[in-house]
Amino acid sequence: MRIVLCYPVEPKHLAQIAAAAPQGAEIIDAGQERIAEELLEADIFCGHAKVPVDWDATVRRGRLQWIQSSAAGMDHCLVPSVIESSIAVTSASGVLSDQVGEHAIALITAWTRSLPVFFRAQQRKEFVRRPTRDLTRATVGIIGFGGNGRRLAELLAPFHCRLLATDLFPVDRPSHVAELLPAAALDEVVEQCDFVVLNLPLNDQTQGLFDHRLLQRMKPGSLLANMARGAIVDHHALAEALQDGRLAGAVMDVTEPEPLPPESPLWEMPQVIITPHVGGQAAWRIDRMTDLFCANLQRWFKNEPLINYLTDKRLGFPIRGRGFPTFHEVFV
Repeated sequence: MRIVLCYPVEPKHLAQIAAAAPQGAEIIDAGQERIAEELLEADIFCGHAKVPVDWDATVRRGRLQWIQSSAAGMDHCLVPSVIESSIAVTSASGVLSDQVGEHAIALITAWTRSLPVFFRAQQRKEFVRRPTRDLTRATVGIIGFGGNGRRLAELLAPFHCRLLATDLFPVDRPSHVAELLPAAALDEVVEQCDFVVLNLPLNDQTQGLFDHRLLQRMKPGSLLANMARGAIVDHHALAEALQDGRLAGAVMDVTEPEPLPPESPLWEMPQVIITPHVGGQAAWRIDRMTDLFCANLQRWFKNEPLINYLTDKRLGFPIRGRGFPTFHEVFV
């Protein structure tokens, strides 16, 4: 049994994984440097390969049985050959939801309170009051109501926002969410919202979803916040919507490509805040990821339902209520 890792583990994490694995299992800390070669000889893989790996060759090799992603977004491994294979796949949905939610709140409140404006004024030693906006009691649309979306709703509830959410599987509406609607209601939701926050997976259905048409459907003067994947938004159409005043602003932790090219007008727009895909950073991130992997390792060898199991790999996210627990149902 070869368990191959590709996320930044420390000795304590390796010891924790060894304790959860069967006696005699070989645990390989491949890192990004060796993952391309080690993946071909893995029975179980946990991590996120950020360098090119040959998934098609791995599937043809026929050895890999299970992928535990260390990321919530699954586009890094869900290539057609993996989707069509018998390889079990579990995601890290919910593992990073606390810090992603915290970062979303930071970006949105920095924008509403005009902090970039005041930071620039501070550098000029200028002490002038300027307009701000309010998140409190605003209408917020959460697009994608998985682990990250649900945690964001919890964090927004104390702001007394009217929360609307959409999801492909709109089940288990929390009491602090006014409406949980199907994905088909996206147009009517964005028309109502002062803030629209994206927490969607990247797949064939969401690639370029927020295009010129949908951005023009958004409420005039609203803000778009992207905490998901950059390719969900057409950045040329976004720049146009900001330039013509349809949208008041945008905050984003992700772009397409990453980084944006220097000539992108989004860099220079004062109503835009861009951070370099740091929403998932936390001092305890690897601890929590290892807790999930070890819990799933024990379930795997006991033939028990896996946490965050993808019952439909084409979708790229776990579905609530399909007989497999989510991260929050086990750990929170």
